[in-house]
Amino acid sequence: MDRASLRQILGLAVPALPVLAAEPLYLLVDTAVVGHLGGIQLGALGIGAVVLAQLSTQLTFLSYGTTARAARLHGAGRGAEAAAEGVQATWLAVGLGLALVGVGQLVAGPVARALAGSGEVAAAAEGWLRIALCGVPMVLITLAGNGWMRGVQDTRRPLRFVLAGNGVSLVLCPTFVHFLDWGLDGSAVANVVGQTVAAVLFLVALRGHAQPPRPRVVLAQLKLGRDFVLRSLAMQACFLSAAAVAARTSVGAVGAHQVVLQLWTFLALVLDSLAIAAQSLVGAALGAGQAKRARDLSGQFARYGLIFGIALGAVFAGLSHVLPRAFTTDPAVLTEIPHAWWFFVAMQPVAGVVFALDGVLFGAGDIAYLRTATLASALVGFLPLIWLSLAFDWGLSGIWTGLTLFILLRLITLLARMRTGHWAVIGATR
Repeated sequence: MDRASLRQILGLAVPALPVLAAEPLYLLVDTAVVGHLGGIQLGALGIGAVVLAQLSTQLTFLSYGTTARAARLHGAGRGAEAAAEGVQATWLAVGLGLALVGVGQLVAGPVARALAGSGEVAAAAEGWLRIALCGVPMVLITLAGNGWMRGVQDTRRPLRFVLAGNGVSLVLCPTFVHFLDWGLDGSAVANVVGQTVAAVLFLVALRGHAQPPRPRVVLAQLKLGRDFVLRSLAMQACFLSAAAVAARTSVGAVGAHQVVLQLWTFLALVLDSLAIAAQSLVGAALGAGQAKRARDLSGQFARYGLIFGIALGAVFAGLSHVLPRAFTTDPAVLTEIPHAWWFFVAMQPVAGVVFALDGVLFGAGDIAYLRTATLASALVGFLPLIWLSLAFDWGLSGIWTGLTLFILLRLITLLARMRTGHWAVIGATR
């Protein structure tokens, strides 16, 4: 069997994990800093952060799509062309980023008022958003840089670049917010400065590969982007619906859903680090014309994902009586948490396999299949159970049954695709 060594896999996965977790962890610190200003500022930060998170979530194709294309070229021994994918993705990031800044400045006020009403929170959120939007091109450049570096199996430099940018933000945020007394706007300025530092480091890494935009390559990346965005929108619709139904169930239910969902999101990042290693190695194998190695790697990553998921499930099963109390002491929330907790625990082994095989198909560039399978799983499994839970008062048990069914359907569609072998298309490009 043509396998990768555990050391090689960990060498790609371990540095990727802090990169994935850096932004969520920074947002926690930012929230703590701003929280001392008062409820209005904290609410405004929450509104602004949600808007920016939606933008970055929908544009992750600049990272994942670029990895798939660069990995094939790297595997084919065409290193200069792999770096050129990074250049073209960066051009696309700049173009999309500037467009979003322009549109964002026009709609910042209406969006803030739509989400927060017309009071002080909306006004503060609008001011924060207008500043923070200036960092969007930098965020997208960083996504593109992460993508091509992962494709050439370099996950250490992105770790240094992202940590440098977040480190600058961590220092500047309390300085601007409290010591210089810039208030909430200081948080946004600190974000932009840190994002600029990371983006500049990624741009410097591309020195020597500069070239003008190549429409054919940019269009190919946009085609991948379309499938990524549709897939992401399907999942966002599900999770927003779940939050809406939980909020209509009870105060305890929505609080419990938030606690368990945040843990689910964190573990998704942990599992996604394994998927990033799968993208890099599978893409390189197919680029080198080694279809058998790619298929062997898919089985290897599925087994590692299963083992990883079982371990995580066991850990969180053991923490069921302790960890929820670290998030809340509200009796109503603590009473509701078990209705979601055991679904969350039981799903981990399945999720481990699903995330690993996602990485395999991302690396193979089989994005169209992933798009269709995810949309079908959401429409057939997750969304119906969410809204049936509202109609029949099934509460969190119904909502998390829907998420479990969604993950199981995704597992079935992924295993079916693996069996066909149609995903293992060899060549420097797909």
